[in-house]
Amino acid sequence: MNKIALVTGGSRGLGKDMALSFAKNNTDVILTYHNSKSEANKIVAEIEKMGQKAMALPFDISKSNAIDPFVETLATTLRSHWNTQSFDYLVNNAGVGATIPMAQVTEEQFDTLMNVHYRGVYFLTQKCLPMMNDFGCVIFISSGTTRFCVPGYSVYSSLKAAIENLSKYVAKEYGSRGIRSNVIAPGPVETDFNNAAIRNNPQMKAFLSGNSPLGRVGNADDIGSVVAFVCSEEAKWINGQRIEVSGGINL
Repeated sequence: MNKIALVTGGSRGLGKDMALSFAKNNTDVILTYHNSKSEANKIVAEIEKMGQKAMALPFDISKSNAIDPFVETLATTLRSHWNTQSFDYLVNNAGVGATIPMAQVTEEQFDTLMNVHYRGVYFLTQKCLPMMNDFGCVIFISSGTTRFCVPGYSVYSSLKAAIENLSKYVAKEYGSRGIRSNVIAPGPVETDFNNAAIRNNPQMKAFLSGNSPLGRVGNADDIGSVVAFVCSEEAKWINGQRIEVSGGINL
């Protein structure tokens, strides 16, 4: 039976490329979407053309009362489409961007980012781990901004730093089952994330490119293949690590 990966936020951007990269590695995919059902279904169709099974499920990770119903739907989907009760890889990718100077951050904005980037990720992971096969892998998507500071990212970056610490605890507490846990930390990537801040701002894109030894910002397809690799058998001895995939920005 093929391995099965769950990729949150898999309908666009980095998540889309992660889902396709898993399919290229002969892995079936369950991806989640928030609003982009039509885009998610396109990714499912593309994966199926590659010879793999795929399903798209709606999920709003910002709502704590949505996690239990989602996990129940996930279990039903695994039984009905794969005749199994478990899966192999969890990729915590879903997220939202916000560039807000610290002096302007409201409690509402803080809570929204907290729910999406830490609380939701924490409890989804907690509830999914019992459903994961032994020798599986959990991936947390972090950010290069936990290594270098970007003005306006005080909340986002702090929460990603917390996720990086959480990943170590998953590795420690679930290692007896052979489950690995790692962090992938992208640098600046030209997608529609954070209102396509890089794509829509040529000056920002040029500045960021100038800070990279490779002279460019990242593309979505720079990230997905790394995620799929770290989950694969070839990376079976990589555990509890933060792997920055940033082109070496700000060395």
